[in-house]
Amino acid sequence: MTKAPKPADIHLAQEPAADALLGRSPLAALVGMLLDQQVPMEKAFAGPYVIAERLAADDLDAHDIAAYDPEEFAELLKAKPAVHRYPGSMAGRVQKLCQCLVDEYGGDAEAVWRDATSGAELLARLKALPGYGEQKAQIFLALLGKQYGVTPKGWREAAGAYGEKDAFRSAADITGPETLAKVRAYKQEMKAAAKKK
Repeated sequence: MTKAPKPADIHLAQEPAADALLGRSPLAALVGMLLDQQVPMEKAFAGPYVIAERLAADDLDAHDIAAYDPEEFAELLKAKPAVHRYPGSMAGRVQKLCQCLVDEYGGDAEAVWRDATSGAELLARLKALPGYGEQKAQIFLALLGKQYGVTPKGWREAAGAYGEKDAFRSAADITGPETLAKVRAYKQEMKAAAKKK
Protein backbone atom coordinates (compact mmCIF):
# COMPACT_ATOMS: atom_id res chain seq x y z
CA MET A 1 0.00 0.00 0.00
CA THR A 2 1.41 3.39 -0.93
CA LYS A 3 1.75 5.95 1.80
CA ALA A 4 -0.69 8.83 1.51
CA PRO A 5 1.11 12.02 0.50
CA LYS A 6 1.65 14.60 3.20
CA PRO A 7 -1.03 17.31 3.00
CA ALA A 8 0.14 20.42 1.19
CA ASP A 9 0.34 23.72 3.09
CA ILE A 10 -2.20 25.71 1.08
CA HIS A 11 -3.36 29.33 1.62
CA LEU A 12 -5.71 29.94 -1.31
CA ALA A 13 -8.95 30.38 0.62
CA GLN A 14 -7.19 32.41 3.35
CA GLU A 15 -9.35 30.46 5.83
CA PRO A 16 -7.69 27.65 7.83
CA ALA A 17 -10.35 24.92 7.60
CA ALA A 18 -10.98 25.53 3.89
CA ASP A 19 -7.24 25.61 3.14
CA ALA A 20 -6.69 22.41 5.14
CA LEU A 21 -9.26 20.64 2.95
CA LEU A 22 -7.54 21.94 -0.21
CA GLY A 23 -4.24 20.66 1.16
CA ARG A 24 -5.43 17.10 1.76
CA SER A 25 -8.11 16.61 -0.91
CA PRO A 26 -7.21 16.41 -4.60
CA LEU A 27 -10.90 16.69 -5.54
CA ALA A 28 -11.34 19.84 -3.42
CA ALA A 29 -8.34 21.39 -5.22
CA LEU A 30 -9.81 20.56 -8.66
CA VAL A 31 -13.24 21.91 -7.67
CA GLY A 32 -11.71 25.10 -6.20
CA MET A 33 -9.86 25.74 -9.47
CA LEU A 34 -13.05 25.04 -11.43
CA LEU A 35 -14.92 27.65 -9.35
CA ASP A 36 -12.15 30.24 -9.82
CA GLN A 37 -13.81 32.56 -12.30
CA GLN A 38 -15.90 35.70 -11.89
CA VAL A 39 -15.56 35.61 -8.10
CA PRO A 40 -12.69 36.54 -5.77
CA MET A 41 -10.09 33.78 -5.69
CA GLU A 42 -10.51 33.19 -1.94
CA LYS A 43 -14.26 32.66 -2.36
CA ALA A 44 -13.69 30.17 -5.19
CA PHE A 45 -11.18 28.12 -3.21
CA ALA A 46 -13.34 28.22 -0.05
CA GLY A 47 -16.17 26.75 -2.14
CA PRO A 48 -15.17 23.07 -1.76
CA TYR A 49 -15.19 23.40 2.04
CA VAL A 50 -18.63 25.03 1.98
CA ILE A 51 -19.94 22.26 -0.31
CA ALA A 52 -18.47 19.56 1.98
CA GLU A 53 -20.07 21.22 5.03
CA ARG A 54 -23.46 21.36 3.32
CA LEU A 55 -23.11 17.69 2.38
CA ALA A 56 -22.23 17.00 6.05
CA ALA A 57 -18.97 15.39 4.89
CA ASP A 58 -15.30 15.73 5.86
CA ASP A 59 -14.23 15.62 2.21
CA LEU A 60 -15.72 15.73 -1.26
CA ASP A 61 -16.51 12.44 -2.99
CA ALA A 62 -16.75 12.38 -6.79
CA HIS A 63 -19.15 9.41 -6.79
CA ASP A 64 -21.52 11.10 -4.32
CA ILE A 65 -21.51 14.44 -6.12
CA ALA A 66 -21.95 12.89 -9.58
CA ALA A 67 -24.93 10.85 -8.33
CA TYR A 68 -26.59 13.76 -6.46
CA ASP A 69 -29.92 14.97 -7.79
CA PRO A 70 -28.93 17.95 -10.02
CA GLU A 71 -31.70 20.25 -8.76
CA GLU A 72 -30.92 19.47 -5.13
CA PHE A 73 -27.20 19.95 -5.72
CA ALA A 74 -27.88 23.33 -7.35
CA GLU A 75 -29.99 24.33 -4.32
CA LEU A 76 -27.10 23.31 -2.07
CA LEU A 77 -24.80 25.77 -3.87
CA LYS A 78 -27.49 28.49 -4.04
CA ALA A 79 -28.20 28.45 -0.27
CA LYS A 80 -27.08 31.71 1.33
CA PRO A 81 -24.30 32.60 1.25
CA ALA A 82 -24.14 31.20 -2.28
CA VAL A 83 -20.99 29.25 -3.13
CA HIS A 84 -20.51 31.25 -6.35
CA ARG A 85 -21.86 34.25 -8.22
CA TYR A 86 -23.50 31.73 -10.61
CA PRO A 87 -24.31 28.84 -8.26
CA GLY A 88 -26.74 27.05 -10.58
CA SER A 89 -24.44 26.78 -13.57
CA MET A 90 -21.44 26.05 -11.35
CA ALA A 91 -23.32 23.22 -9.63
CA GLY A 92 -23.76 21.65 -13.07
CA ARG A 93 -20.09 22.10 -13.87
CA VAL A 94 -18.98 20.56 -10.57
CA GLN A 95 -21.22 17.54 -11.22
CA LYS A 96 -19.89 17.18 -14.79
CA LEU A 97 -16.32 17.30 -13.48
CA CYS A 98 -17.12 14.64 -10.87
CA GLN A 99 -18.88 12.44 -13.43
CA CYS A 100 -15.82 12.65 -15.68
CA LEU A 101 -13.57 11.67 -12.76
CA VAL A 102 -15.86 8.69 -12.02
CA ASP A 103 -15.91 7.59 -15.67
CA GLU A 104 -12.22 8.14 -16.46
CA TYR A 105 -10.44 7.72 -13.12
CA GLY A 106 -12.75 5.61 -10.94
CA GLY A 107 -13.63 8.73 -8.92
CA ASP A 108 -10.01 9.18 -7.80
CA ALA A 109 -9.12 12.82 -8.51
CA GLU A 110 -5.44 12.32 -7.71
CA ALA A 111 -5.25 9.71 -10.48
CA VAL A 112 -5.40 12.62 -12.96
CA TRP A 113 -1.78 13.41 -12.08
CA ARG A 114 -0.44 10.49 -10.02
CA ASP A 115 1.18 8.60 -12.91
CA ALA A 116 1.60 11.39 -15.48
CA THR A 117 5.07 10.96 -16.98
CA SER A 118 5.43 14.47 -18.41
CA GLY A 119 4.12 17.97 -18.03
CA ALA A 120 2.63 17.78 -21.53
CA GLU A 121 0.72 14.58 -20.66
CA LEU A 122 -0.59 16.11 -17.43
CA LEU A 123 -1.64 19.29 -19.22
CA ALA A 124 -3.54 17.21 -21.79
CA ARG A 125 -5.32 15.30 -18.99
CA LEU A 126 -6.30 18.53 -17.24
CA LYS A 127 -7.56 20.10 -20.48
CA ALA A 128 -9.75 17.03 -21.02
CA LEU A 129 -11.62 17.73 -17.75
CA PRO A 130 -14.98 19.53 -18.06
CA GLY A 131 -14.60 23.23 -17.29
CA TYR A 132 -10.82 23.22 -17.77
CA GLY A 133 -9.64 25.21 -20.78
CA GLU A 134 -6.00 25.86 -21.68
CA GLN A 135 -5.41 28.69 -19.19
CA LYS A 136 -7.15 27.02 -16.24
CA ALA A 137 -5.30 23.76 -16.96
CA GLN A 138 -1.94 25.59 -17.09
CA ILE A 139 -2.63 27.43 -13.83
CA PHE A 140 -3.65 24.20 -12.09
CA LEU A 141 -0.58 22.43 -13.46
CA ALA A 142 1.59 25.24 -12.07
CA LEU A 143 -0.26 24.98 -8.73
CA LEU A 144 0.42 21.23 -8.61
CA GLY A 145 4.09 21.78 -9.36
CA LYS A 146 4.69 24.74 -7.07
CA GLN A 147 2.60 23.75 -4.05
CA TYR A 148 1.66 20.05 -4.21
CA GLY A 149 5.02 18.59 -5.22
CA VAL A 150 3.65 17.16 -8.48
CA THR A 151 6.57 17.73 -10.83
CA PRO A 152 6.60 15.46 -13.88
CA LYS A 153 9.35 16.21 -16.39
CA GLY A 154 8.71 19.46 -18.26
CA TRP A 155 5.91 20.65 -15.97
CA ARG A 156 7.12 24.26 -15.89
CA GLU A 157 7.27 24.44 -19.69
CA ALA A 158 3.80 22.88 -20.02
CA ALA A 159 2.42 25.39 -17.52
CA GLY A 160 3.75 28.26 -19.68
CA ALA A 161 4.23 31.61 -17.95
CA TYR A 162 2.36 30.27 -14.89
CA GLY A 163 5.17 27.80 -14.27
CA GLU A 164 7.88 30.47 -14.00
CA LYS A 165 9.76 30.72 -10.71
CA ASP A 166 9.17 33.81 -8.57
CA ALA A 167 6.14 34.86 -10.62
CA PHE A 168 3.00 36.31 -9.07
CA ARG A 169 0.47 35.64 -11.82
CA SER A 170 -2.07 33.18 -10.47
CA ALA A 171 -3.39 30.93 -7.71
CA ALA A 172 -0.25 28.83 -8.20
CA ASP A 173 1.82 31.63 -6.61
CA ILE A 174 -0.28 32.34 -3.52
CA THR A 175 1.28 31.22 -0.26
CA GLY A 176 -0.23 33.82 2.07
CA PRO A 177 -1.76 37.32 2.28
CA GLU A 178 1.38 39.04 0.91
CA THR A 179 1.57 36.93 -2.25
CA LEU A 180 -2.20 37.18 -2.68
CA ALA A 181 -1.81 40.97 -2.78
CA LYS A 182 0.99 40.65 -5.38
CA VAL A 183 -1.11 38.36 -7.61
CA ARG A 184 -4.08 40.72 -7.28
CA ALA A 185 -1.90 43.69 -8.26
CA TYR A 186 -0.59 41.78 -11.29
CA LYS A 187 -4.13 40.93 -12.42
CA GLN A 188 -5.19 44.58 -12.07
CA GLU A 189 -2.20 45.64 -14.20
CA MET A 190 -3.20 43.11 -16.87
CA LYS A 191 -6.81 44.38 -16.87
CA ALA A 192 -5.64 47.98 -17.15
CA ALA A 193 -3.29 47.08 -20.02
CA ALA A 194 -6.10 45.22 -21.82
CA LYS A 195 -8.41 48.25 -21.49
CA LYS A 196 -5.78 50.52 -23.07
CA LYS A 197 -5.56 48.34 -26.19
